[in-house]
Amino acid sequence: MSESEYSSLNQSNYHSHQSPKVMLVILDGLNLQTAMHAMGYLHALCANSADNPKATQASFHSLVSELPSLSRPLYETLLTGKKPIESGIIHNDISRLSNQISLFHLAKRAGLTTGAAAYHWISELYNKTPFDPLTDRVTHDLDMVIEHGLFYSADHYPDDHLFYDAHAIITEYQPNFMLVHSMNIDDSGHRFGSESPEYRNAARRTDGFLSLVLPKWIEMGYQIMVTSDHGMNRDHSHGGRLKEEREVPLFLIGSQFNHHAECQIAQTQIAGTLASLLRLDHNKTICREMLLETTGVQG
Repeated sequence: MSESEYSSLNQSNYHSHQSPKVMLVILDGLNLQTAMHAMGYLHALCANSADNPKATQASFHSLVSELPSLSRPLYETLLTGKKPIESGIIHNDISRLSNQISLFHLAKRAGLTTGAAAYHWISELYNKTPFDPLTDRVTHDLDMVIEHGLFYSADHYPDDHLFYDAHAIITEYQPNFMLVHSMNIDDSGHRFGSESPEYRNAARRTDGFLSLVLPKWIEMGYQIMVTSDHGMNRDHSHGGRLKEEREVPLFLIGSQFNHHAECQIAQTQIAGTLASLLRLDHNKTICREMLLETTGVQG
């Protein structure tokens, strides 16, 4: 990131008596169809919110991933708002630091704390590359864009362990922006295909694990988005234009979202919308309809 790019990020309007807390949860490889029937806990949150205005506010939406519908390119899209064709991260095998302004950059520039429990490609995009598990798996370095990180490199790394890793970072460091990224659903899809019981049950297990940690993170004051980078097809893969490869879920959890909105958010608007929740000045595109008018939207 060049100094001239940084200097354009005017943070003078950032002020708050209480620092915001925002979390992005990426359930890698979860397609919309499976999310609609397998994520019982997340849908229970939404149903309870609709029935009880005093309950945790939550709602269910959908979005369409950018192309190609591959993981590393779409991590970059979710965290910077740039399409793969714009960022240059157009394939999983492109291993270099991002040259875009990510949510981690924006938050750190504003003096906020950043954290991630995620697949090692996230570390390679925003901290350092190539990933060295001997030195990079556990990161607590205020000079890094992701200051507090626990990174894994095995696709079958258990999702419950990943959520425990995230909880350890959250309770110890209270990041203002926290990324939580699990891989078991995607791993099962590659092994067995999207129409297999193994894939569906992987989604159900992850939903169950979330039911153990999300209430704690909600209680700690996080505004939470739960989504996926891409879906999965019956051929055990993704990357193309099929609906099951591109249509993914979006769960919004927290009091700062407009849960009655019926707008269609673009995947390129996720980063900007989260940046606005963090009350950061930025020039990223956002979905204004998904935020309450009292949020103090920037962008």
